[in-house]
Formats: sequence, C-alpha cells, structure tokens
Amino acid sequence: MPHQSPTRYPDPNIVALDPRFGKLQARNTPIQRLWTGALWAEGCAWNAVGRYLVWSDLPNNRQLRWLDEDGHVSVFSADANNSNGNTFDYQGRLISCEHNTRRVLRHEHNGTVTVLADRWNGKRLNAPNDVVVHPDGSIWFTDPATDHGPLRRHEAEFELKEAIYRLDPAEVSLRWSATKATNRTDSVFRPTTSGSSSPIPAVRTRAASMFMMLRTPNA
Repeated sequence: MPHQSPTRYPDPNIVALDPRFGKLQARNTPIQRLWTGALWAEGCAWNAVGRYLVWSDLPNNRQLRWLDEDGHVSVFSADANNSNGNTFDYQGRLISCEHNTRRVLRHEHNGTVTVLADRWNGKRLNAPNDVVVHPDGSIWFTDPATDHGPLRRHEAEFELKEAIYRLDPAEVSLRWSATKATNRTDSVFRPTTSGSSSPIPAVRTRAASMFMMLRTPNA
C-alpha cells in the first residue's frame, strides 16, 4: 500500500516466551487475520486432509469452519452444546468437549456421535475444556472446576475436583491422570528423550483466540 511502512521480518509481534518455541516460528512471514466475529473463539482444530479449520464460538453455542481454499467461513454446527476444545484424532474424526452436556464426544464419519466420557466413578464431569490425542490413540482431556457464569446452561453443582483424564478407546476405559491441574484448561503433547510424549499445559493465546483467527501464510 502507498505510504505504508514496510513490513519487517521477523514479525516483532510474535514473541516466544520459551526459547524452545523459537524454532517453530516462521521468520519470513507476518501474522494475518483470517476472520473476526466470534464472541469467544476457542478450541481451534486443523484438518490437514480437508484443509479446513474448526473452532468453537462458545457463547453463541456454535462451531465454525474456515476453508483454506477460498477463506470461506460457515457454521459447522448450529447447536454445539457450548463446545470448547476440539481436536482431530488420527482417523480424521472430530473430538469435542461440551460444557453444557459436561461430556467429551466424537463425531463419526457416518454423521453419528459417540459419547467418549461424561462421568468419573459415577459422578458427572464438571466442564470438559480441552482435548488432545496421543500418538498411541489415547485421548487426554482437562476437566477444570470452572464456572463460566452465564455460559453455563445448567444449575447443577460440580461433583468432582479439577483433573486431567486419559481415555483409552481400545479398552473403553477412562482413567484419572492428575488432580493437581490448578484449573488449567489447555493441553498439548511434547516429545521426550525416550521418543514418547507427555502432556503439558499449552501456552494461552487469549488476545488472539477470543476475537480473531490468525495464521502465518507459509505455515
């Protein structure tokens, strides 16, 4: 654009709080806004085969989808039960955490849904928040005892202490993983020296995720 300051690389607005993230930064491209309009955008999940991004607009009770082909954004699910975290498993199925129903479910290829978890030791989960799939197929999710106020559509009290759970679909079993979750909501996996992976809390990107979807063009 005429009279506009030139863009300098690397983008000074991209800051790695931990030096280990520096190698993941694309240093020859700026941040671009993909879309804006959600009240509270959460749980971005990228489908590499379909080349589309799914995320939750929690207060508006919907999931949205952005297409890489033309940048088109449409409603993916109009009644998402106030879903929050999303991810795709290694079979390309969408897994979502629902606050309203207090459950974790999987969207099957035939259009049906499978409830993966909604209770622990007979007690209702609190508000499953974020979810990640391990390379071994197990599903890990956080269940903080967090009250989202007007976003909650049920009046039931929380029955469980905040925790992280591991779900093994092969055994159809849910296992407690940790209770010292301190109400953390997001998780990712990091490689370990043994070649396996271990769950760690993800870095929060609240300023970006709440109001707009961002990407680097070459990512």
